[in-house]
Amino acid sequence: MNTHALSRIPRGIVAVRADSGAPDVKATIEALNKAFTDFKAENDKRIDAVKAGAASSDVTAKVEAINAEVTKLQSAIDDANLKIAAAQLSSNGSQVKDKEYTEAFRAHMKRGDVQASLNKGASDQGGYLAPVEWDRSITDKLVLVSPMRQIASVQSISSNGFSKLFNKRGTASGWVGEAAARTETATPTFGSLTYATGEIYANPSATQQMLDDSAVYLESWLAGEVETEFAYQEGLAFVSGNGTNKPNGIMTYITGGANAAVHPYGAITLTNSGDAALLKADGIVSLIYSLPSAFTGNARFIMNRATLAAVRLLKDGQGNYLWQPSYVAGQPSTIAGFPVTEVPDMPNVAANACPILFGDFKRGYLVVDRTGVRVLRDPFTNKPYVSFYTTKRVGGGLLNPEVIKGLKISA
Repeated sequence: MNTHALSRIPRGIVAVRADSGAPDVKATIEALNKAFTDFKAENDKRIDAVKAGAASSDVTAKVEAINAEVTKLQSAIDDANLKIAAAQLSSNGSQVKDKEYTEAFRAHMKRGDVQASLNKGASDQGGYLAPVEWDRSITDKLVLVSPMRQIASVQSISSNGFSKLFNKRGTASGWVGEAAARTETATPTFGSLTYATGEIYANPSATQQMLDDSAVYLESWLAGEVETEFAYQEGLAFVSGNGTNKPNGIMTYITGGANAAVHPYGAITLTNSGDAALLKADGIVSLIYSLPSAFTGNARFIMNRATLAAVRLLKDGQGNYLWQPSYVAGQPSTIAGFPVTEVPDMPNVAANACPILFGDFKRGYLVVDRTGVRVLRDPFTNKPYVSFYTTKRVGGGLLNPEVIKGLKISA
């Protein structure tokens, strides 16, 4: 087995930025390193026992417990990194770009009695456009909490949909003599794909007394509510959405998927795991080498947490564990030297399932944002609560199937 890709695994590096503002991250990384060392030792004992035909349930249980602890510690590091990034966003984005607009928005949220001269955000449909910096804050935070937004390309549009042309190639050429006739050669053909948007919404509520309390920072509260709901709905749609009033999920484009024949370049092709029901190290290495080298520079894995726990048990042909923890604050854990993004909505390991995708998702998947967040203030439907019906139009779809490959659980 060729293990060139495995040589990228960093060894023995423990570093934390001194200005990270989170001293507990270093302690957590140290705890993670110790737990992973214990995990490898116990898992080696389990493997030896299995080979000797004397597998112990106690050893297996201990391995599973340590594996769960490693997952917990790695998640704690990831969460700390998100908080650091969110804090940096807040400090960098605190400057108000349009003071008059923002004050009008706040007044509208509290009382709904905005002066006409300030009501620059009112729409013909009775909605209210959020201030630019507030809209941007929600979008930026969605990038942090929505895994697919972190790794995909994002395009803002001002119309209902976005169309893209794809060169299907086909240009021909030939060798000729000095005086030979030059006949016409074949010309390339083009295909197109349209990325339509669906509407995602949140409808948080607050009592009028809460809104009247000047100590409550309403924009922050509402942004948090919207961010949480939008991130959950988007994350699911970007993975498995059916395209009906929502994005087309990336899993619908794999071979055999609902959108396998939609893209001009074809479907996302699959590599077998090497076992009818389990993950195998050789299958993951085969997946890596199924991706052309031109696309591996920014390649990464995506999978859910249960799959990641299963991958953590695997070794290469030289006895090295494929998975390695995050050694540097702000950096993800790796598999065979390539970063891993945990995407909760990916399928679990099961026969004929595709639990892992690998590739360059910046070049492979497109998120389309219809510019602007819209808020409708509703003090009538649910008295004494005031509801803030908040909407955002978003779409998504496959950008290039050639830069992403999938692993199918199959012999």
